[in-house]
Amino acid sequence: MDIKLFQVDAFTNEVFGGNSAAVCPLDAWLPDSLLLKIAQENALAETAFFVQEEGRFHLRWFTPEIEMDLCGHATLAAAHVLTSHLGYEEECIVFSSLSGELRVTRQSGRLTLDFPARPPIPAEAPQEVLDSLNLQPVEILSARDIVLVYPDERAIRALRPDRMLMDRINLDPGGVVVTAPGQDVDFVSRFFTPQAHIFEDPVTGSAHCSLAPYWSARLGKTKLTAAQLSERGGLLDCELAGDRVLISGSAVTYLRGVISI
Repeated sequence: MDIKLFQVDAFTNEVFGGNSAAVCPLDAWLPDSLLLKIAQENALAETAFFVQEEGRFHLRWFTPEIEMDLCGHATLAAAHVLTSHLGYEEECIVFSSLSGELRVTRQSGRLTLDFPARPPIPAEAPQEVLDSLNLQPVEILSARDIVLVYPDERAIRALRPDRMLMDRINLDPGGVVVTAPGQDVDFVSRFFTPQAHIFEDPVTGSAHCSLAPYWSARLGKTKLTAAQLSERGGLLDCELAGDRVLISGSAVTYLRGVISI
């Protein structure tokens, strides 16, 4: 059995930037155990699988450890594969997923994800998380992810989490997002996942489902620019539209191949 494989760098205009995801179009669903093995063999943060069903696409995301309920950069990567390599010409792509219906539209070479908003609320962070940080936040919130707010971009760049300490807790399917006002963009962030294959995620689209509502309320605007300050880095445009968050970015193909099983 041969399965098409694409590796796409999402939320970037150049290869070796943004967040890399594998994408595997399928004719029909394979056993979950096999999907997980493929994700493990790919050894990337996420592998997206999709099957066309009645005019839409059923989309699933797997890390090397678990199936996720939502993944932004792998959704962007899947849409990029459909439009750039599989001849999909419609302006809007409709995905069905564990997070409901997700729409991706394309315009002027960019793709826009329509995701559910997850406004964060005040919360307490697990002590294991706080102990792992060399700088303490000024505000603690929670949605799917723990959201730690810092005073400025310099603090986000200076954070050096102790992975051994943070790995004492499992937050699956969420993680720890740190954020602050940006110097050249509205806000910046970084994202850490305890016990995960990749500790710091390069660009995390799904985290912006919480970051966009927070910064929209704080800054008094619905359209926001964002940067994720990982080593690879990534840029996102966000818009809060009621109970949805529109997340826009670009993607480029790094690799095309075939999996032989």
